[in-house]
Amino acid sequence: MAKKAASYRMGIDLGGTKILAAVIGPDGAILGMAKKKTRDELGPDGVIKRMVDTANEAAAAAKISLKALAGVGVGAPSAVDFKTGVVYSASNLAGWDEVPLGARLQAALDLPVLVDNDVNLGTLGEFHLGAGRGCRHMVGIFVGTGVGGGIIVDGKLYRGARDAAGEIGHMIMQPDGPLCGCGRRGCLEAFASRTAIERVVRAQLAEGRPSILPELLAAEKDRMTSGVIKQALEAQDPLMVEAIGSAQYYLGLLVANLINALDPEMIVFGGGVVEALGGDFLAPIRETALPYLLQQRNADKIKIVPATLGDQAGVLGGAALLAPFTARKA
Repeated sequence: MAKKAASYRMGIDLGGTKILAAVIGPDGAILGMAKKKTRDELGPDGVIKRMVDTANEAAAAAKISLKALAGVGVGAPSAVDFKTGVVYSASNLAGWDEVPLGARLQAALDLPVLVDNDVNLGTLGEFHLGAGRGCRHMVGIFVGTGVGGGIIVDGKLYRGARDAAGEIGHMIMQPDGPLCGCGRRGCLEAFASRTAIERVVRAQLAEGRPSILPELLAAEKDRMTSGVIKQALEAQDPLMVEAIGSAQYYLGLLVANLINALDPEMIVFGGGVVEALGGDFLAPIRETALPYLLQQRNADKIKIVPATLGDQAGVLGGAALLAPFTARKA
């Protein structure tokens, strides 16, 4: 017997460097995936065409027709108007300013399309199918080039009044602190992202600080990857140990503020830096956060854990975004 259309959903994760699409079955299993380079130099028209091509390839890999899908959930690296599917000022995508991505994809695929912020969907994926399964209140923190977040309240993604909730990377740690990529000073992202770690490390190297990092960077064509950070830490390079320690300290302050404001059961850490460094990266963050919690009763029950889904969190979150629609149509 053929399965109902509502049994299949697709998630698409649009990033600055790659597009990932996956067909998800009714049990949350990935049935087929496809990946392409984003090639943002092609502009919105070219990137959207590549998203359509990636969607078709993912459906082919799952051996189904696009018509078998209940819909598509898309994560974009930008502020998004969830109601209209408009993507605002995606800093990692050239020329993306108020692009009606939802409407464009819906017309091209002839399917219902929902669009949300990519970190929201990463959080949603972890909540439904990853580290957050079984809890009702959760915060996702993703540490990579920047720092992004998502908030789950009573089992639902919290977007706020302007669909702008979750921008925890831009909570202010020091009003006169270092310049952030957003143009403001003192954001958490300016202290704890891979970009911030690289800024601190390169400044120290320029001053002649001894380190094995020049050798490691040379092997990576001078790119400060998460792998380089991991290798330097494994070698106990003092410069990298200090830089990571500073990032962990500020992430600990962030966690304390989030717990005091939202009282979640769980905080899930993901992103390239956390994936590279593993669960040991989180212990100092917890140690910093706990003394700052106003409510100390049962504080030890708040879980601070690594994400489990890796690159698949966004596409799985995209499928989860469609769950209410699927339930109505099934």
